Amino acid sequence: MIRIALAAALALVSTAAVAQEATTQAAPDAAPAPVATPAPPPGPPPQRAGTVRVTLTTSEGPILIELDKDKAPITVANFLKYVDTKRYDGKTFYRVVPVPGLTDQGLVQGGMKFDPRQMFPPIAHEPTTKTGLSHTSGTISMGRNAPGSATSEFFIIVGDMDYMNANPSQPGDNQGYAAFGHVVAGLDNVKKILASPVSPTDGPPGMKGQFLVKPVKIVTARRAG
Repeated sequence: MIRIALAAALALVSTAAVAQEATTQAAPDAAPAPVATPAPPPGPPPQRAGTVRVTLTTSEGPILIELDKDKAPITVANFLKYVDTKRYDGKTFYRVVPVPGLTDQGLVQGGMKFDPRQMFPPIAHEPTTKTGLSHTSGTISMGRNAPGSATSEFFIIVGDMDYMNANPSQPGDNQGYAAFGHVVAGLDNVKKILASPVSPTDGPPGMKGQFLVKPVKIVTARRAG
């Protein structure tokens, strides 16, 4: 902010017969103070080799995702099949699972809401031990029951969640979830979805209190560039 000092211009008029008389002239109008223009938000980073980008245009704003097609080819091909056939258009993010005690961390889930009429056959599971990916904040991953059951449902996480990675040292189902990409722009919109109100009664057993009162619409899902 630049401050402009205002000074009155004084003119002294003298004559031989009278004493000097100071005459104050009116100051010119002050120029308006310049207004700082906020810097535009940073754009997404350059696209990495071996990736495909998809924009999810939602009712909470766009989410740009970079998919690791070279590292997770089966999972990415499956997701792009839904994108290219426009099956995600008009669907929703319908479920949120905050980390207990941390309202700003958790996951948001979207897709067909398990409508079998819209789903392609299940795909082979690509664990993080195979892809080399990890569930860091902004990761997109596939929802599943048993390994090899993933179809259309996906989720995006806010906050690092290493426990979702495959861990062969653990007993039972230790295959984790199939991470296949990362949000490169619009994570703030994911956080808006995560903070949306939930119904205390909607949802199947074990998911009560996780379904949104007003699901967030996926207007379109399109390849970007």
